[in-house]
Amino acid sequence: MRILAIDTALGACAACVMEAEAQEPLAQETLVMERGHAEALLPLLDRLVSNVAGGFASLDRVAVTVGPGSYTGLRVGIAAARAIGLAARVPVVGVTTLSALLAALVADDNRRLLAAAIDAKHGQVYFQAISPGGQSIVAPSLVRVRDAARLMGGTASLVGSGAPAVAAEIAGIDIAVHDSKPFPDIAWVARLGLVADPAHALPKPLYLRGPDARPQAGLARR
Repeated sequence: MRILAIDTALGACAACVMEAEAQEPLAQETLVMERGHAEALLPLLDRLVSNVAGGFASLDRVAVTVGPGSYTGLRVGIAAARAIGLAARVPVVGVTTLSALLAALVADDNRRLLAAAIDAKHGQVYFQAISPGGQSIVAPSLVRVRDAARLMGGTASLVGSGAPAVAAEIAGIDIAVHDSKPFPDIAWVARLGLVADPAHALPKPLYLRGPDARPQAGLARR
């Protein structure tokens, strides 16, 4: 099975093409950016897929990050993934950004509580925690940094842009911050997409909170 993975949810515009059971993608590209995903994504996909034998017609599945993340970024990535899936007549699956961040920890550490924290600004993080055995302890949630710290106990490993802030609130236990980059590794998005069930991993946005932008007073439509 060959999959195209797309991520525009956070601080990067990224994509890769990967074969099932392969160690590394056939092709990948990541552009670090906070804004401009809409303008960057389609040229990136064109460059990427043109370097893979068979092009878009060779794809068996498309995966896309569905959040939590930027409203605009999520819409851009999901719309592109759905369009490619429709044109190529292949299923499209959604992968959460928190799961993609956690995946690398799950592969390397089966002794600690594992948690992903994404900086959501205003003293909050998007947060998810799982046990060493992979069982969910805290479902994807928007919580205050202090509350995320209280949800953790014992030895733990943290990943994500909000990890340093959460770790700073915790005292008296063994906390390891593995990676605090503001976006997941696109290869893990692909790996999770390959094993996802298209009937349940739907390409629908996971926002966890309302948009920051609000209509200005007096400018609402009449």
